[in-house]
Formats: sequence, structure tokens, C-alpha cells
Amino acid sequence: MADHSRDANHLETLDRDLKRLSTLEQATAYVAKPVAGKGIAAVFMIGAALLAALMFGGTGSMMTIVIAAVFGAYMALNIGANDVANNMGPAVGANALSMGGAIVIAAVFESAGALIAGGDVVSTIAKGIVAPTAMESVDEFIWAMMAALLSSALWVNLATWIGAPVSTTHSVVGGVVGAGIAAAGFGAVEWGQMGAIAASWVISPMLGGLIAAGFLWFIKARIVYQEDKIAAARKWVPVLVGIMAGAFAAYLAMKGLKHLVKITLPMALIIGAVLGVVTWIVMIPVIKRQSEGLENRNKSLKVLFGIPLIVSAALLSFAHGANDVANAVGPLAAIVDAAQSGDFTSAFAIPFWVMVIGAMGISFGLFLFGPKLIRLVGSEITKLNPMRAYCVALSAAITVIVASWLGLPVSSTHIAVGAVFGVGFFREWDFERRLKAARQAVPERPSLPREERQRRKLVRRSHFMTIAAAWVITVPAAAVLSAVVFWGIRAMVG
Repeated sequence: MADHSRDANHLETLDRDLKRLSTLEQATAYVAKPVAGKGIAAVFMIGAALLAALMFGGTGSMMTIVIAAVFGAYMALNIGANDVANNMGPAVGANALSMGGAIVIAAVFESAGALIAGGDVVSTIAKGIVAPTAMESVDEFIWAMMAALLSSALWVNLATWIGAPVSTTHSVVGGVVGAGIAAAGFGAVEWGQMGAIAASWVISPMLGGLIAAGFLWFIKARIVYQEDKIAAARKWVPVLVGIMAGAFAAYLAMKGLKHLVKITLPMALIIGAVLGVVTWIVMIPVIKRQSEGLENRNKSLKVLFGIPLIVSAALLSFAHGANDVANAVGPLAAIVDAAQSGDFTSAFAIPFWVMVIGAMGISFGLFLFGPKLIRLVGSEITKLNPMRAYCVALSAAITVIVASWLGLPVSSTHIAVGAVFGVGFFREWDFERRLKAARQAVPERPSLPREERQRRKLVRRSHFMTIAAAWVITVPAAAVLSAVVFWGIRAMVG
């Protein structure tokens, strides 16, 4: 009996020790994870510096290019941490993809987009936002590009820390504007182009939100609220998948592959229409087979949107890698070209090694720091399921096509997040509409108190205000920061 009691005491002591050890391991992992992430990021930036030194060792411009490569690597890490959430957040929030699966798909397709279809040529300073002739010397131009690169990366880093998905392209634009004003005055800035960019702050999210809400209304009216949901799904899901295939074919032809093959908007629309019709025909028997044996309820419908949603996330990542990466590493390419040739007024190519830094940096940034904003976009703004997330992804592709047709500069970040808000606000409107109809059908039914109605809002207002504020101040904040950095560089070097 005494032996049994001693064994029991030993086991209790062992349990306590194991529990303490487990708690200690969890605490250590919690503390070590951010430290390890920052350490890996630092190693990547050092690697970028070594690559630049290897490429330009022995040249007089080596140190300038090495420092610029570090800034470019830092910017690429921040793109991965912030911008990629827009493509992967809806699929993760809808449980169509796990966080790990999303990170792998995004890393592969972002890198492929950057390396296969990435920008061959961009204009000298952020697409003509600042007149290059306003710069007095090549050194001043290089300082301005360094200031733009560092300030935009710092701003995106801060936005990620506070949990706000912002446009990295707009951050770079703000950085270029600030450095340009600091170097050459307000007259150096093309204010007409800046006005169009400012207009896109409003147009991008509103257009994305309206298109996403419109598709969600269609799905609810034609499928969800039908008596026989499965029969309705067999009819309309192939059409919707065909529209998605067509939209993404046009989107990729026009945006993602424009650096490989010159494709006009009408040609892209024809390609999209043909592929959309083919996909619609192919999907009819596929959806019919998938829907066999499904129960006549909303949960069953989610199965039919899962694969299209995963494919759309991959395609959005490819197009993002092809476009936004080139814009973000553009200042680095400009510095390399100016430092080598001494010419800063003509167009320049983005070297392959610069695109490698951009592609790898995005992958590392996404893996190390991306999950925070992926969760925010995917589940913390409003609750997403595969049907709602499908509307967000489709809206992103269609909005870019419409904006290109109208000649408007838009941000993929603003479109995707605007689409998430559009879906959420539509759900609120639809809920209120159905609640009102139910009260009219049963007049004696008590109405909910105002506090309870506020509690049941389907969009987090705090996130809405934080993100909207971050969007509005992105360009001016990056511009002010860039001007300060430029003056600091000029004081140290000049």
C-alpha cells in the first residue's frame, strides 16, 4: 500500500514537472519565434548584400549597390508580409486552404510571376511621377531612389505591425514623391499623375466592393435562396466558374504576361471570353458529378467553390508577382543602372538578380511574417466562406480589367480588401432586409434593441477605420519619411 502511494506521488510529481516543462517550451517557442523570424530576415538581407558584392566587386559603385540591395531585400520582405495577404486571405478565411498550404502556393506563384513575367522595363522614376531631368546629378538621383526604397519599406513594415494591409506600390510612389520634392522642389512632381493615384484610393475599393457584393447577391438569389439548391448549383456554378476563368485569363494576359507578349485590352478580352466559354462547357459534367449525393443545404454548396477558389488565389499571386514586385524593386534597379552607366534620364531594365531578390524576399517575408495579415483579411474583417471568398477573388480580377479599360491606376490591395468589405456590408444589408421581412410577416415579433443590433454587425468597424486611415496617409507618410531620409543621406554623404 505504501509502495502504491509512493508511486502515485512520483507520478503526480512527474506530471507537474512535465507540465512545467511543456509550459516552458511553449513560452520559449513564443519568445523565440519572432526573434528567429527577424534573424532569418537579417540573414536574407546579408545574403542580398553578398550577392551584390559578388556581382559588382572591384567596381567603384560596389558599396552603393550593396547598400541598395539591402534596402531592396528589406522592401521585398515587407511586401511578402503585407501585400500577399490580399491574395491568400480569402481562401484561408473560407477554410479552402490551410495557412501552410496558402504560404506554399503563394511563395511558388509569387516567385514564378516575378521571375517569368516580371517587369523587363519600367520608366526611370516610378513611371514618370517625378521628372528625372529635375535632378542635378547622378549622385542626387541615387540618394533619392535610396530614400524612396528605404522609406517605403519602413512604412509598409509599420503598417504590417499595426495590422493594416496597404498598397506597396503607393508606398513606393509616396517615397519617390517625397525624395523628388526634397531634391528638386514641388515643381518636379507630375501632379496630374498624383491626382489620378489619389482618385484610385476611393475608386479601387468601391469598385471592388460593388462587384463582389453584386456577385454575392447573384449567388444568394439564384442558388442559396432557391428551394432546390443543388439543382440551381448545377445550373449556375459552371457559369460562375466560366466567368472566373475568363476574367483571370484576360487579367493574366493583360497584366501578368504583358512583359512576355504585347497584348491589347480587346485581345485580352477575346482570350478571356473564349477560355470562359470552354471552361463553362467543361465544368457542367464536373459540377454534376461533384454535386451527386449532396444534401439540399447551404453547407453542401461550399464544396463546389473550393477548387475554383484555390486556383484563383494561385493566379492572383502569379499576377501580383509579375506586377507589384517589379514596381517595388524598381528603385533598386534604377540605382544599379545609374551607378553603372551614370545615366539616369532614360529607361532601364530590371536585372535578373534584382528580380531574384524580390521574389525570394517575398517568399521569406510571407513565410516569416505573413500569417498575421492573412488572418486579418481572411477572417477578422468579416466571416468568409468559399462562396463569399470566390466573390472577392473574382472581383479583384474584374476590377483590374475595368480599371485598365477606364485608364485608372488602381491598387490590387485596395481592390481585394474593398471586396472583402463589400461582401461584409452586403451581408449586413441582406440580414437587415430579411429581418425586416420576417417582422412584417409576424407583426407581434419583438424588434431587437439597438445595442443588440450593433453587436450583430457583420463587419468589424475598428478594422475598417484603421485600414481606411492607413490607405489615406500611405502616400503622404511615405513622402515625408522619404524626404527626411534623403536629407539625412545628403548630410552624411554630400
